[in-house]
Amino acid sequence: MNIYSDYIKEIEERKGQGLHPKPIDGAELLSEIIAQIKDVANANREDSLKFFIYNTLPGTTPAAGVKAAFLKEIILGEATVAEIRPAFAFELLSHMKGGPSIIALLDLALGNDEAIAKQAAEVLKTQVYLYDADMDRLKAAYEGGNTVAKEILESYAKAEFFTKLPEVAEEIKVVTFIAGEGDISTDLLSPGNQAHSRSDRELHGLCMITPQAQQEIKALQAQHPDASVMLIAEKGTMGVGSSRMSGVNNVALWTGKQASPYVPFVNIAPIVGGTNGISPIFLTTVDVTGGIGIDLKNWVKKTDANGEVVRDENGEPVLEQKYSVATGTVLTINTKSKKLYNGDQELIDISRSFTPQKMEFIKAGGSYAIVFGKKLQTFAAKTLGIDAPLVYAPSKEIHNEGQGLTAVEKIFNRNAVGTISKKVLHAGSDVRVTVNIVGSQDTTGLMTAQELESMAATTISPIVDGAYQSGCHTASVWDKKAQTNIPKLMQFMNDFGLITARDPKGVYHSMTDVIHKVLNDITVDDRAIIIGGDSHTRMSKGVAFGADSGTVALALATGEASMPIPESVKVTFKGEMKSYMDFRDVVHATQAQMLHQFGGENVFQGRIIEVHIGTLTADQAFTFTDWTAEMKAKASICISEDETLIESLEIAKGRIQIMIDKGMDNTKKVLQGLIDKANKRIAEIRSGEEPALRPDANAKYYAEVVVDLDVIAEPMIADPDVNNADVSKRYTHDTIRPLSFYGGTKKVDLGFIGSCMVHKGDMKILAQMLKNVEAQKGEVKFNAPLVVAPPTYNIVDELKAEGDWEVLQKYSGFEFDDNAPKGAARTEYENMLYLERPGCNLCMGNQEKAAKGDTVMATSTRLFQGRVVEDSAEKKGESLLSSTPVVVLSTILGRTPSIEEYTEAVEGINLTKFAPSHKLLVK
Repeated sequence: MNIYSDYIKEIEERKGQGLHPKPIDGAELLSEIIAQIKDVANANREDSLKFFIYNTLPGTTPAAGVKAAFLKEIILGEATVAEIRPAFAFELLSHMKGGPSIIALLDLALGNDEAIAKQAAEVLKTQVYLYDADMDRLKAAYEGGNTVAKEILESYAKAEFFTKLPEVAEEIKVVTFIAGEGDISTDLLSPGNQAHSRSDRELHGLCMITPQAQQEIKALQAQHPDASVMLIAEKGTMGVGSSRMSGVNNVALWTGKQASPYVPFVNIAPIVGGTNGISPIFLTTVDVTGGIGIDLKNWVKKTDANGEVVRDENGEPVLEQKYSVATGTVLTINTKSKKLYNGDQELIDISRSFTPQKMEFIKAGGSYAIVFGKKLQTFAAKTLGIDAPLVYAPSKEIHNEGQGLTAVEKIFNRNAVGTISKKVLHAGSDVRVTVNIVGSQDTTGLMTAQELESMAATTISPIVDGAYQSGCHTASVWDKKAQTNIPKLMQFMNDFGLITARDPKGVYHSMTDVIHKVLNDITVDDRAIIIGGDSHTRMSKGVAFGADSGTVALALATGEASMPIPESVKVTFKGEMKSYMDFRDVVHATQAQMLHQFGGENVFQGRIIEVHIGTLTADQAFTFTDWTAEMKAKASICISEDETLIESLEIAKGRIQIMIDKGMDNTKKVLQGLIDKANKRIAEIRSGEEPALRPDANAKYYAEVVVDLDVIAEPMIADPDVNNADVSKRYTHDTIRPLSFYGGTKKVDLGFIGSCMVHKGDMKILAQMLKNVEAQKGEVKFNAPLVVAPPTYNIVDELKAEGDWEVLQKYSGFEFDDNAPKGAARTEYENMLYLERPGCNLCMGNQEKAAKGDTVMATSTRLFQGRVVEDSAEKKGESLLSSTPVVVLSTILGRTPSIEEYTEAVEGINLTKFAPSHKLLVK
């Protein structure tokens, strides 16, 4: 009784937190619960029945296997439970989605009892989560003359699992709730510092926005029981930043509807809106849950009598309200006219929210059911030897005669599957594509594992070239939460077929390298498609898309992803970098110059940035592609010279070989396979058979941006602008300021060099600057703490071999020790250099953090409120983003440097340089 008693004790503890019993996923606990159900005299029988029926996780969890087996016993009459008759047992199996439940249903449908077989067949006809082994059983039974198997296949061929679902309601009433002004980060919906609780959906739901906001949402629901609450980003974009399924899950938990009465805390159909729409990665996640995302356009640029945009004293466009969506406003969504109404007043056309494909997602309760349904229909029709009837909306395929292809259009055409026409496809076409590389990170990985279990997947798709499970987001502190969650995650992913950062058996040393850096290395084809569980999945080879944990799970399970081919914006460069500038300054200047060129319109948002970077190898180019997440781009592509690409691939090969030497390859020799692919790609380039990816000269772009290097005269800093009177302008990454703006007087409380925005060169710059300062001043004295977290162990090893790590050790007051990792987060910092272990560190905000109210100068990508810093009662926390040399000098001085101090400090230092290619980077 110990396991059950422990569970009851946990339930009592959760009551104190206002929580319900945690859903059951363990086989041992559920087996004990079943034993108590069978014992009609057991005092715990009534509670056990409730736990079994309403509180057991479905899919491929160990508990699901036990539940499916017991339900099968009840249906066959081998067990009798008065409260669970066979008909109810079938209903419960129908809500378990796949895996053991499908095996049980197939056993029954293909069994000898005709009446039971018919009932099982009727349930199977509603199911879509079938895998190869399940389909093979059906096919074999059909070919053996089984009439029930034939009946099921005929139903699948007609896609009756979809066609018999209720249609989407024509009118959906919503009541608005303003979640905040300006861009709403997924950090507001699912804070990074609460990452450990994401797999406990009810507990994690308590961290969404604020307790006050949660109560306001509940009050709106009570006042408007016939309406759904629509969360809104007023004057901003909803869901920017990280690609978090947990963010959408939280929104659905508070505002959506329960997916199944027998599965707790799994809600679907949230409705969200934003003045500037929904972030692309967040919108994909909304689709996963069958939700609705609306581009409200309720604030527009004010124009004068001549049609010119009116600007304020800072040159920013003045916005005026087109219509109000203030909290408590009742609106109506009409899915037939595809318009938004306030009473009888038409407000805006929202047809982009209700494309035929999105209507299917809403009808099916999420995009997964459509993906699996299409695959199942195709299989059934092929097995029966018939043409599949047109059930789903045909994918939109756009072909513009005589128009060339952008780089992303070329990649999508190469990887497309299931297209109708044989013509090349252009932007706007809906495409299913094969995925080459998949990455899962460790704070969303637990949810990815849950998604894989819920969709009944047990092994990685054979068409995926390589997949990696990282350990970087929890690298800073090996606390009890990490010790509980991470080994379990690594074991699951290792068993599933991924290369894992930590070996569950302890054979190789734990690797906490930043996931984006690892994916950048294991991507060995510039025509690859990469899906990763983090918004910074932005490789400098191929095209990479940050994704939610569910989309990652789908890519792992099926080897596919579905999306429209995005439009592209072409970025080229002219002029010459100043000798004292760093490439990070070019990255920031690109954003500033783009906004200036287009009158404040962010033409990058939701599009591919095709950057003609040409001469930078993968590590350095990644600084640009990584930042494109903050430019709100959907993804980015680097156009490279042939020799530069070959050099990048050779570097990647070396790093993959190190992983192999550590013992990280698996039985399928995935890592060796990547080296073989890299060799093949290098041979193709050298022979001229397939040069480096280039767009066509006559490709069409949404816009073209030319970055003038000549005008970048001083370091550029991304400023959260925390005191802007217009709150919608805070924390946006769009305020890019020159160093001189701060007059050399702004106090800096802490510096951070690390995470994915730095490479080996940055570590060498740090070492060289420290030596310079000592030579100039006789000593190195820090007036603010400096935290340094190298991105990878490879970089640490190379720095040790080249003597730079010894320099860093000389000036440091702390150096990480993998044999004794920190068990608690640091809460106070001294004015010294901290050499932390490779990983995300401060950038994540889930473990290490600056003190509240601090001003941090960082090489990070994150300046969101509550991420690296938090507000204190006296002062707002600020995370200023800059280049490595600016961070170093700011911590030595304890303030922002003047331009004169900066140029003196970097004299003679080999900064990250960039010279535009003089070769023609088009085909």
